[in-house]
Amino acid sequence: MVNYIWQLPSWPDFRWDEAALLRPLGITRQTQGMLLAKSEHFGLTVRADVLTQEAFTTAAIEGELLDRESVRSSVARRLGLPTAGLPPADRHVDGLVEMLIDATRNHQEPLTASRLKGWQAALFPTGYSGMSKIVVGDWRRDPEPMQVVSGPIGKETVHYEAPPAKKVHFEVDKFLAWFQSSPDDMDGLVRAAVAHLWFVTIHPFADGNGRIARAVTDMALAQDENMDFRLYSMSAQIRTDQNGYYDILERTQKGDGEIGEWIIWFLDCLSRAIRRSEAEIEKVMAKARFWSNISGIALNERQRKALNRLLDAGIGGFEGGLTNRKYRGMTKTTRETSKRDISDLVAKGILNKRPGGGRSTSYDLNWALAARSDPESSE
Repeated sequence: MVNYIWQLPSWPDFRWDEAALLRPLGITRQTQGMLLAKSEHFGLTVRADVLTQEAFTTAAIEGELLDRESVRSSVARRLGLPTAGLPPADRHVDGLVEMLIDATRNHQEPLTASRLKGWQAALFPTGYSGMSKIVVGDWRRDPEPMQVVSGPIGKETVHYEAPPAKKVHFEVDKFLAWFQSSPDDMDGLVRAAVAHLWFVTIHPFADGNGRIARAVTDMALAQDENMDFRLYSMSAQIRTDQNGYYDILERTQKGDGEIGEWIIWFLDCLSRAIRRSEAEIEKVMAKARFWSNISGIALNERQRKALNRLLDAGIGGFEGGLTNRKYRGMTKTTRETSKRDISDLVAKGILNKRPGGGRSTSYDLNWALAARSDPESSE
């Protein structure tokens, strides 16, 4: 009985209607081209922010909520950026960041079985997934079916069952042979969509398959763009439509090998990821301009932390503005120290006082400091 595409006699000969892809592919290529045309102006600050977002969200899709500052610290160290004030990163966070960097920076290197196993080992440096001991750095071996399930124990719904462990080696070999010698007439974005689906369908590891599938996707996209860094995060966009992602995967993996619907979903997701990234990149660049323009002004660590929070909040800022109470909450300081810090920032032209006064006194960031010359363009 055939329940999943890997059980079909034609597996893995995927099918799709080329004509149906023309419009979504054209839209995605146009969106991608507009972003890539600006790429020479994006320096390390932008790259670090995109990589931090990718690492944080690819883990979140699997239900693992990482400490964002720990991720930021790991990214900064590997890109040679300042790490002052950032906490040390956990080993598994470092492993995740190393995998993502390797997938893009070394995108022209062959994707091999040993490389995939190294990525998976980096994700689980202790040999445990949560409290469970798992096979690390090798294909799964458990003779029990590898299933994707949801629901309470005893009432689970099986959404997907992967090929048995004894077939994984053979299935991965076929996938890697295809990845290394994909047809020249296959569009690079379609190739990335196929690679993602194929790998996650094999599900070769005891854990980490989703994160590795998205790293393989990043690698395929880097090869298509011939760039060793990402300017957008597919994982961040997938997370915003996580239910849709799992639904289309389930339908495709239970289908007849026609994967056009999956490819169109992937292309639409990619377009939205790029458009979202453009807005996020502008925020990062505004933040970089801000710090560049006040680089000669002496500030303490409390002030820097509060300003970073205001910058991250965007032009709208905090509802009601920055108050003494909010500043104390962010910096864990006293009322008097908070008052002195804020008064100093106002005197230096970094904060603007809102109309009103008394207990309702509040402040906004002087956004003119983020709208002048573009420091990123000189990197």
